Parts: sequence; structure tokens; C-alpha cells
Amino acid sequence: MAGRWRTKSIEQSIADTDEPGTRLRRDLSWWHLCVFGVSVVIGAGIFTVTASTAGDITGPAIWISFLIAAITCGLAALCYAEFASMLPVAGSAYTFSYATFGEFLAWTIGWNLVLELAIGAAVVAKGWSSYLGTVFGFASSTITFGSLMLDWGALLIVALVAALLAWGTKLSSQFSIVVTTVKVLVVLLVIVVGAFYIKAANYSPFIPRPESDQSGSGINQSLLSLLTGAHSSHYGWYGVLAGASIVFFAFIGFDIVATMAEETKNPQRDVPRGILATLGIVTVLYVAVSVVLSGMVPYTVLKSTAGGHANLATAFAANGVHWASGIISIGALAGLTTVVMVLLLGGCRVLFAMARDGLLPRRLAKTGSRGTPVRITVLVAVLVALTASAFPTDKLEEMVNVGTLFAFLLVSAGVMVLRRTRADLPRGFRVPLVPLLPIASVCACVWLMVNLTVITWIRFTVWMAAGIAIYLAYGRRHSVLARRLEDKLPA
Repeated sequence: MAGRWRTKSIEQSIADTDEPGTRLRRDLSWWHLCVFGVSVVIGAGIFTVTASTAGDITGPAIWISFLIAAITCGLAALCYAEFASMLPVAGSAYTFSYATFGEFLAWTIGWNLVLELAIGAAVVAKGWSSYLGTVFGFASSTITFGSLMLDWGALLIVALVAALLAWGTKLSSQFSIVVTTVKVLVVLLVIVVGAFYIKAANYSPFIPRPESDQSGSGINQSLLSLLTGAHSSHYGWYGVLAGASIVFFAFIGFDIVATMAEETKNPQRDVPRGILATLGIVTVLYVAVSVVLSGMVPYTVLKSTAGGHANLATAFAANGVHWASGIISIGALAGLTTVVMVLLLGGCRVLFAMARDGLLPRRLAKTGSRGTPVRITVLVAVLVALTASAFPTDKLEEMVNVGTLFAFLLVSAGVMVLRRTRADLPRGFRVPLVPLLPIASVCACVWLMVNLTVITWIRFTVWMAAGIAIYLAYGRRHSVLARRLEDKLPA
């Protein structure tokens, strides 16, 4: 049992990055990292979540929810930046946890990250497919083979971005620059054009009167509601806080910057810059869009109906600006393209780190002539494509967030642990006010986690049980670290 808590030293983790056959190319600057970060964060969230959350939960105070979510992410971002500046190795929270909490918890968090990134990529790929139909005017991209249904649009986008990732990370970044420029221009268009249609009356009431919501019960209610016996609330200050739990997920992805630390020319300097610049840019854009959106129409116009959820185009259509709907759809298509690509990239890098450590078959960690892990890229692409094209993923969306928040929690706690156990390590970036800020980050993550539904926690438990079974059956016995420790034992 004790072997499961063995830790991998910082020095060994860094030394492993030079191992022949599993070496990644160092091509990226902080600007490339920022492009990857912005390209994955600005996607489905800004085009869909903003409007529906304002209409159903927060009212015009939606921008306060975004600020609360941004502060939560900002606390975690500071902790990620410190870790990445002293441990510039692929794997992000998985690698960080290996150095602080031991192999078993590292495997656990790696397994969670795979859940977050792979399922997230599958969900967004299906969204990309639906926008493809909107832009090009066809009803569905689904093909039926008997009882089997395949979404060829989702297959197409996953195959496209997987090919780019296998060809080279720097090429992927250059592609991201072009596509991210398109969607940022669309977002700026939304802000500038929408500002001309703002009416002060639409901001009143700024925080609508609270309305009790008793629709969620049993396993469909939040864990907090189950534990306290309280019903959830729409609108009011509780609605603003609940809205923060939802729009937080629009920020998911900035941590992917840390997974590419090993491919960065100067990681001690550039990774913290890339993480913090990403979060700063997207926060400004999210708050600006939410302020404009809630000023364009009364929040009641943005309420969800039996016909579906409101989005950015809803507000423009309500003001007679129909030409903007097509442009927003194109921006959303571009946005989701890079989201799928960077989520796929992050999942590949986490699995790459786990395979290099022997917790998964090491042959998967082999890199090709272009310095990319082609085998893992193909494997992840196939799994994501099958999930996106053949299975309904709407029930799994909240599971993406559990893994993310758990990762944030461990990274924040890990900063405090390493400050005590390895105070000697050079740090290119240091979190201020330790331990206060990391503790605040842990508390914020716990708060958002208990606002997820009970059924999400049940599914998460099943996923975790499967991961533990794989570790016990394979990873524990094939761990590279375990073999190194055994070799050092006296005969």
C-alpha cells in the first residue's frame, strides 16, 4: 500500500523529458501558449452559456457571476503558474500531483483530466457539427446505419484537428492564431455593434427577485441541496452565486497551457505569462459581452423555452439585426474548431505523461520524427471521434467539470505542500500571500463542486472506480518509478 504514495522528485521529472524516443520539441513562446489558451477558452461558453444563464438564473447581474468565476479561476491560475515555472513537464496537474501527493493521487488526477479533456472534446465536436449545419444550410450531419447513428460532422472535425496535432504543435499553434483571430473579431463585433442597442431600462431590475426552483429533486438536485435540504434559487443573490457555478465552465481550458510547458522554449518565464495573459484576455471579453447582452434585451427574452436555449444571436434577432446571426454562427464554428483541437491536445499530453511514467503502456509515449506523440494522438482521436459520433454526450457534460475542479483543488493544495517540503527549488513565479490565496482557491473549488448534481457525483464515482481498477491491475506493477526504487534497494 505504501508504494502507492511514492513521489517522483522534481529533478527526476525534469530529467525524464530528455529521454530518447519520448522527447518533445521545444518550439513555443508565451505568445503561442496564450493563443492556445484563448482559443480553447473562447468557444461554446461565450456563444451560448452567457445568454441562457442570464435569462434563467442571474438576470442582468450575469457579469458579476463572470467576475466571481474569474476570481476562482484566477486563484487556481496563480497556483498553476508557480507549479509550471518550477516543473516544466507535460501532464499539468498530473505531474504536479506526482511530485507532491504521490503516484496514486497522481494517477487519480490524470484519470480525471482524461475525463475532462476527452469528453469535453467529444461534446464540443457535436456542437461544432450542429453549427456546421447552420452555416451551410443542411438539417443534420447524422447518418443512420440500422440502429447505429454516426455524426459525420463530429468525425470530420476530430480527424482534421488530430492530423494537425500529429503534424506538429507549432503548426497547430499557427492554425490556432488564424482561427482564434476570426472568433475574437466576431466577439469584438458583438460588443461594438451590440453597444448601440443597449437600453438602460433593460438593466432594471439588476438582480431580479428570487424565485424558488423545486424542479430538481433526488439525484437531479445539487449535492449542496441534498446535504442542506434547501431548494435552489433562480435570481436574487443566490442566483448570482449559482450562475457563477455555471459560467465558471466557460473558463475551463486555461489550465491546458500548463500541459504544454515541456514544449516551451523558456517555461520558467513563458508558462506563467501564458496562463495569466489567457485568463486576463478572456475575462475582459466575457464581462464585456455579458454587459452588452443584458443591455440589449430584457432578461426575460433570454429565458429558455421548450424550443431550446437562448444564445447571442437571440439578442440581435430581437433588435432586428438579423445579419449578425450568420456572422455569430461563423464565429461560433471557428471558435469550436480550436476548442476541439486544444482539448484534444491537452488529453494527448496528459496520457503521454502517464505512459512515459509506465502507468500506461510505455510504447504509447513514443514520439515521431516531428517530436509529437503520434500514437497517443491517434488513439485519443479515435476514442473522441467514436464518443462524439455515436453516443449522446449531453448527460456527461457536468462530469467534465468535476475532474477540472478536483485538479484545481489538488494543484492549489500542492503549492502549500511544496513550499514546506521543497523550499529550495527555484521558482520563476511565486504565488503571493501563501497560504491564504491557495486556501481561498481550495474553498472556491469545493463550493463549485458541491453545486454539481448528485447524479454527476454518482457517474464520477463509477469513472473513478474504473480508473482505480486499471491502476491496480496495470499501473502499479509497471510504474517506472517503482522499478527505479526497487533497483536502489540492497540485495
